[in-house]
Amino acid sequence: MNVFEAIISRRSYRGKFKDTPVPREDLVKILEAGLAAPSGCNKQTTSLIAVDDPEMLSKLKAVIDPPIAQSAPAAICVLTKRINAYRGKCFAVQDYSAAIQNMLLAIVELGYQSCWYEGHITDDDGIADMMAKILGVPEDYDLVCFLPVGIAEEEAKMPKKKSFDERAWFNSFPSS
Repeated sequence: MNVFEAIISRRSYRGKFKDTPVPREDLVKILEAGLAAPSGCNKQTTSLIAVDDPEMLSKLKAVIDPPIAQSAPAAICVLTKRINAYRGKCFAVQDYSAAIQNMLLAIVELGYQSCWYEGHITDDDGIADMMAKILGVPEDYDLVCFLPVGIAEEEAKMPKKKSFDERAWFNSFPSS
């Protein structure tokens, strides 16, 4: 698979996963892809925790309400640390977003599926804080995303997308 095939093949998979473990070597490749992402002013605000221990996964899944990815055999928790960069601006959101996209593409390349769960765990209900506590994350980091990783039991469905011409143009925004 080349990068364009991975981009076109990637889906947000919310179905059940097979109980096949994800080898640690594959998790390392996924983490390396995330850490290779660009970072504003090279501040490297993104950190990652791969979770493949069934007991730890169970603890994390127990605090996610409503439940998600209950059958995933592995997951990656994405952390960010707010560090000001250029002109006092922090690029943490851009940094971790680039890292997540790299990991989602690596996940597809390796034959797995995932879904970017951010809003679900970062709402005002404190799920991300509970997950961070379980993982022993220091207070100066925020847990911002949960990526389940596993082999899909079902085919990931393609959502309806707007056409190219509705969202992409050359040289200027189209006039009405």
